[in-house]
Amino acid sequence: MTEVLSVRVKKELKLEAEKLGVDLKVVVEKLLEELVTEKKRNAEKTAKELASLMNVKPEEWVSDVKATRKET
Repeated sequence: MTEVLSVRVKKELKLEAEKLGVDLKVVVEKLLEELVTEKKRNAEKTAKELASLMNVKPEEWVSDVKATRKET
């Protein structure tokens, strides 16, 4: 299934791309796929980092907070 995507680009850029034979559909699709893949990878990495932080025991959390308060 496909979806129509409408964007405005500089006229000169579009004309130059057409002169060079650039298939805009293919280019936009490829770049969107790459961007989505990268964003998913970053989200998974962040989720793993957050999950590792969630494994802190309440006692450790309390002692860390107390230690931080003593520093200031």
